[in-house]
Amino acid sequence: MIDFRSDTVTRPTAEMWEQMRVATLLDDTLEGDPTVRHLEMRTAELTGKQDALFVVSGTMGNVIATLAHARERGEALVDEQSHIALSEAGGLSHLAGLFCVRIPSHKGEMQIDVLRESIRPSFSRYGLPTAMIAMETSHNHSGGYVPSLPYMQQVAALARSANVPVHIDGARAFNAAIALGVSIATISAHGDSISLCLSKGLSAPMGSVLAGTAEFIQRARVFRRMVGGGLRQAGIMAAAGLVALDNMTVRLADDHRRAHRLWELLHAIDPALVNADAPHTNILHLHAEGGDAYAWEKKLAERGILARAVNRRSLRLVTHRHIGDADIDAVQRAIFEMRDGDQTR
Repeated sequence: MIDFRSDTVTRPTAEMWEQMRVATLLDDTLEGDPTVRHLEMRTAELTGKQDALFVVSGTMGNVIATLAHARERGEALVDEQSHIALSEAGGLSHLAGLFCVRIPSHKGEMQIDVLRESIRPSFSRYGLPTAMIAMETSHNHSGGYVPSLPYMQQVAALARSANVPVHIDGARAFNAAIALGVSIATISAHGDSISLCLSKGLSAPMGSVLAGTAEFIQRARVFRRMVGGGLRQAGIMAAAGLVALDNMTVRLADDHRRAHRLWELLHAIDPALVNADAPHTNILHLHAEGGDAYAWEKKLAERGILARAVNRRSLRLVTHRHIGDADIDAVQRAIFEMRDGDQTR
């Protein structure tokens, strides 16, 4: 099967397996583990932050960031299509006690005027103050689009003027950096904290890293324990994460190239099959004719291609290092066959 469901299916490289084999095995919740600490400090260096914290997943990183930022109950301003709002089981409300305010957005960029009017710097007769603002890059639910740097600058400036912290959900921030042609530090400079996933496209088997100020990470470390994220022999996973950071980010450009080529091939068949704009990164939305994406998911699986229906109309296909040029051609052939079969009937 050719697996386009997610870039989380990437498997460890030979170098990762070797580094995992010889990794340190100390308890990260007791004396600490040197490999974990190396990963954290390497992430802090790359992002331009003071410190970092190794966590199990991007979702855990986001909820811990929310807990650490929310010193008082209040509102979290997020874009209406964000992963935090739609795909994290309401953690910012259920665990951090923040009311989720969804700001209208397009391709991951919140409407600045609406965001400006939604910020409450203090308590008022109408509600609680804004506790945090969250941005996401690249933006999963829009199809991997990358918010622009001027947009991120605007959000950061609004937040600073109101003394509101900004968290960047950077699950695929390395993809965003490649697409923009900038360093990861350039992106993270627009947030007080940023979470980076090591298992999305970078081939590490597990883990994300949350970066921010030293004081923020000190608080985050306590909240990691609170949500059950204390890690024992975590050096094994951290060793793979170090290889991911040092050796696997540049090759993400290959994934972007293949996603763009797939968009071109499908657009040539019928422009209605894909978004009007080419993908910025490694995520492509395929629009099912007839509005039955779940049926298309089954038809693709019958042809050896795994994809995910994200709603009744669209499927998500994600390129990664186990997807080659021949696999892109296979999707094109499958779509031809499916359309021809439907037309014959």
